[in-house]
Amino acid sequence: MYKRILLAYDGSPSGQKALLDCRELAQWSQAELALVAVLPITIGLVSIEGGVYDSAMMEREKQGMQNVLEDGLQRLQASGYQAKGMLLTGDTVEEITGYAKKIDADLIVVGHKHLDSWAARWWKTSVSKSLIGLSHCSVLVAITA
Repeated sequence: MYKRILLAYDGSPSGQKALLDCRELAQWSQAELALVAVLPITIGLVSIEGGVYDSAMMEREKQGMQNVLEDGLQRLQASGYQAKGMLLTGDTVEEITGYAKKIDADLIVVGHKHLDSWAARWWKTSVSKSLIGLSHCSVLVAITA
């Protein structure tokens, strides 16, 4: 039975499905819930598109992720669940697995959407796949179409 469940939440449809699945698991196991959102850091403050980030843009992105986190917490609270929330900054997989260890989570819940083309699947690494490989605990992947 799970005692502490960590939900990695990004506000996407797959993240919202993971939130629903997480609520059901928490109810079943009477587990504590923790919700995290991760703000990836940019290398050298240069985006993939070649643009340069300024401090105001970074602050807007941070506020956007904080809003995503608060949305998830409000959704849980509206369903009668209390959760602690934390905004993390860094590599998504490292931050999630590190925080899971810190709170001694025994389950990580994450959403996943299958990418349509083989090129997209090849180019983009999967957070859920990496979590399964690196996590110290069980990982539940909630899949959306």
